[in-house]
Amino acid sequence: MVPIAAKVDNVGFFSLEVWGGATFDVSLRFLNEDPWERLRVLKQHVRKTPLQMLLRGQNIVGYHNYPDDVLIKFIEKAAENGIDIFRIFDALNDTRNLELSIRTVNAVGAHSQGSLCYTISPVHTTQYYLKVAKRLAELECDSICIKDMAGMLMPEKAFELITALKREVGLPIHLHCHSTSGTVMMTYMRACQAGVDILDAAFSPFALGTSQPPIESIVAGLQNTEFDTELDLHRLAEIAEYFRTLRERYFDPLNLINPLAERVDTAILTHQIPGGMFSNLISQLKEQNALDKLDLVLKEVPVVREELGYPPLVTPTSQLVGTQAVFNVLSGKRYKMVPKEVRNYVKGFYGTPPVPVKDSIQRKIIGDEEPIKRRPADLLEPQLDKIPEDLKPYIQSDEDEVTYALFPTVAEDFFKKRVGRGREASDTLTPEKKRLQEVAAVSIAIATFLKSTETTQAVIPVRRTRTGISAWVLTARREQIRRTG
Repeated sequence: MVPIAAKVDNVGFFSLEVWGGATFDVSLRFLNEDPWERLRVLKQHVRKTPLQMLLRGQNIVGYHNYPDDVLIKFIEKAAENGIDIFRIFDALNDTRNLELSIRTVNAVGAHSQGSLCYTISPVHTTQYYLKVAKRLAELECDSICIKDMAGMLMPEKAFELITALKREVGLPIHLHCHSTSGTVMMTYMRACQAGVDILDAAFSPFALGTSQPPIESIVAGLQNTEFDTELDLHRLAEIAEYFRTLRERYFDPLNLINPLAERVDTAILTHQIPGGMFSNLISQLKEQNALDKLDLVLKEVPVVREELGYPPLVTPTSQLVGTQAVFNVLSGKRYKMVPKEVRNYVKGFYGTPPVPVKDSIQRKIIGDEEPIKRRPADLLEPQLDKIPEDLKPYIQSDEDEVTYALFPTVAEDFFKKRVGRGREASDTLTPEKKRLQEVAAVSIAIATFLKSTETTQAVIPVRRTRTGISAWVLTARREQIRRTG
């Protein structure tokens, strides 16, 4: 990403979505990289274009609600490390789960973009979305995103919805559609005619299928029209070629990506399963040696979704509905096996569904227990101060504390590996390089200290003490490690 970042920065995009969503978890769990450092590095190379992230409301970048102290600190540190625009959504469009996120983003001076998770059901009408959007406007969002995660927004419905939002809400409208159903380019054109302000796209090597439509095609198609983007198509083609080369070199060496997740699938208009959820279903069935049951699961998903109150199929509700559908098919008896997460959903711990869960299903899952009515996060205790004593020596920054609060097990493993990597690197340094490293650390310490003072103060030479390196050097080394990983 770094070698091409400057060219992407000079295109003239509204923003670049580079962080949040599943990328945080993936960086830690699979790439063994600090997601905060990835963000800082990108910010160093992208200086003109705002950087954007996907924030799952009270779920932050995880799969369940987190306490308010974790959410607030996460947003503060994300903005400090380089995020300019926060796209905030809740899987149930429950605005109670968005209120604190929006207030905090506004408080740190970033752009807050409230999202409408688009889906199709008897209750998800234009009036429904208008009601949610008006509440987002009351919370003082800077813009509204229509998040069509499954590619089900048809052209005329897009025109109707965007026209109504522009007329009755008045905020800028950002349209995010996936290409799964194959209709997205027609939807984008009709959205332009309705006055949409921003369209999401992907460079062609990463586009189509369950991704977004290709940016080059959109720019070319809108040339010489009233919606001309005036972006340089030759520059876009050059960037796309760079990514195409990378894709050919590194694409899926372990054969983890199923071709079914990359093609146009018009059946999504019936089962409404977005790309990420589709991949998860395939993975679950493969693990059970039951891929031949895929068609049965796809038929079961919309039935489960209706019974659970028509939740939009986006993280984490897509996983809940999908997993329950798999269990129903594989067990041969519906709701014989119910995951803890589905029970918590029915209890109201994820928020309020668009319509109540069907009574008979609710009784099967939680018996006579009554679902909660309050904001789920109100039940959660503060979490940032609960780092185990034996792990504190591995914590190097406020960001580490947030990371641990989000993914304790994965974070602990990452922190310990990071220390091991640091020791290995130190062992390979020559005495001369170690001396130069110490000199650099001292220089950083002095510069940081002087910058933090309002008036010039005497500079005290740093030397070894009886107990080893002075506190200044240790502080500077810690800062070096935090910034360089």
